[in-house]
Amino acid sequence: MSNKRVWFVTGAGRGLGIEIAQKALAAGHFVVATGRHPDAVSKAVGAHENLLAVALDITDAEAAAKAAEAAVRRFGRIDVLVNNAGNFYAGYFENIRPDHFRAQMETNFFGPLNVTRAILPIMRAQRSGQIITVTSLAGLIGQEFVVAYAASKFALEGWMESLRFDVAPFGIRTMAVEPGFFRTELLVEGASTIWPDMVVEDYAERTKRTIAAWSGMNGQQGGDPAKLAAAIVSLSDSGKLPLRFIAGPDAMAAEEANLKTIQEQIDAHRDLSVSLMFDKGQ
Repeated sequence: MSNKRVWFVTGAGRGLGIEIAQKALAAGHFVVATGRHPDAVSKAVGAHENLLAVALDITDAEAAAKAAEAAVRRFGRIDVLVNNAGNFYAGYFENIRPDHFRAQMETNFFGPLNVTRAILPIMRAQRSGQIITVTSLAGLIGQEFVVAYAASKFALEGWMESLRFDVAPFGIRTMAVEPGFFRTELLVEGASTIWPDMVVEDYAERTKRTIAAWSGMNGQQGGDPAKLAAAIVSLSDSGKLPLRFIAGPDAMAAEEANLKTIQEQIDAHRDLSVSLMFDKGQ
């Protein structure tokens, strides 16, 4: 792969998206940085001759197609797609309005599908490319108060794990990035986080306590988004993307414990599971 490639980064107006765009530029790449407000994106990332800021609402398939066209007009190709944009509808299942649950899926799941669908024909024509999608530890392990968010991220994980088979014959590689707790704007109310607005009395006290705990965590997360962005750029530049990159010691520890639990569950019911097959001769 060429040392100087064209990156297309969604959600580049804040948090991890800014860091990814800046690190890719610092590595000598061209960057198409997208967000709802391109002027704000340009200001956040910083002026650079290799930067193109483009308006994009990832839930709008037509807007995704136009953004991809703008990228090709400016740089001639797209080599690395980073599906980073997303948000967080928090709450217990019965506290989340049905339209909010659907909105969570539209942004976190169908949004990346819209963008990838717009860019894949470009990569297939090139017979090369990388699709990097930021999911979450919540896409591997269910957690309290994140039922909608986890559903959207689990969906992304399944899509990415299967997409690799579709695109590998065209020289396109995929990687899911699964961060633990990083100091981004994900927990900033009004920016990326939407607290539940339905009141079910049985959940009221737990909801109050959990919102206070999550709010107090904002700005205290241990993960450094600048280091995560640098790691993503380094993995991309290596040309050898892992299927998944579990990011942060908290994420690794949680997933290692989860894998141990899964193995214990397999072993505990191994005989029962084996017994479910037809008897020989049937």
